[in-house]
Order: sequence, then C-alpha cells, then structure tokens
Amino acid sequence: MRYRPEHKAEIHQKIVKDASRRVRSEGITGAAVTAVMRDAGLTHGGFYKHFGSKDELLMESLSEAFQEIADHLAQAGEQSPPETAWKAIVKTYLSLEYCDHVEYGCPLTALAPELARVDEAMKPRIFEELKKYKSRMLPFMPGQRNADKERAFFSIFSTMVGAIEIARMLPEPAMREKVLASARELLLRSF
Repeated sequence: MRYRPEHKAEIHQKIVKDASRRVRSEGITGAAVTAVMRDAGLTHGGFYKHFGSKDELLMESLSEAFQEIADHLAQAGEQSPPETAWKAIVKTYLSLEYCDHVEYGCPLTALAPELARVDEAMKPRIFEELKKYKSRMLPFMPGQRNADKERAFFSIFSTMVGAIEIARMLPEPAMREKVLASARELLLRSF
C-alpha cells in the first residue's frame, strides 16, 4: 500500500501530540514508547522510523507542550486590551478547568521536578524551550522596559506554577479553587 508523501509527517505529528499529553499526565517515565506508539495506532517497531531515541521524542513532546500552552495563553492575552493582557493570562492559567486537566496544561506544572533531574545533556535543550516560552509571554507582561517585563514574568509564572502544583494535590474542587483564587487575587493586585 502506497501512502501520500505527507503521511509520515502527519503520523509523526500525531505521535508527538499524543506523547505530549501522555508526558504531562503521566510524567516522563510514564510515557513509555510502547504506550505512545499504541496510542498512535502503531507498533513499537515503527518508533525508530520517526525518532532516533526516546529523548528525541521527549524533547519534541515538550516543545509541543510549551507551544500549545503558549498559544492558549497568548490567545487569552490577545483578546484583552494590551494593558490588561497579563491579567487575562493569569485568569486563564489559574482556572479550575486548567488545573483539572494536566494533560493540556503547562509542562512546568506537570514536570518541573522531573525536568530538573533529566540527563545533563538534555538540560540545554529544555532551557531553550523555556526561553522560547518566556519570549512568547514577555510582550503580555506588565512593565515598560524589557527588564521590568522579565521580572514580572518570573514572579507571575513562578507564583502560578506553584499554585497549580499545590492545588492539584488537593482532593476537593473547592479546596483547589481556594488556592487558585488566592494566587489570582495576589497577582492581580501586585502589578
């Protein structure tokens, strides 16, 4: 059976998207090659037709995750007046819906402790993804100068990541919402 020329690229992208969601929901070690390939409707043996290693798949899936959340947050920011775009991002990020769906969220909230312990060879590649994420969010941050926007980014995102991580540990939606609301209120009145 002969496939269209773009078939391999489409399958590759499907594997990356599926792996991206699986990595965020199950962690780096939870995204076993066999499970990822099965989700894509393929066998384990086909993996090396698309990736040179599991690390390559991990990096592509992380890149996909950062791009996906950055697109989602940028869309929220773009739908608001420029001076309040960062507030829309905070409200979107610190929502109960976002908190309850780790598979679609920011890879930092799902994977930060694991990413801190990856092989040293992967850290520069992860750092590049973080820089791209920050660059994408910086135009929406409060502040006049780039240095002010960068400080705001680190303060806002560190607070949001921590709030989501804590909220996700709590068993009741009302408890999670209380943590998220506290962080939202703090950030919205701090800048």
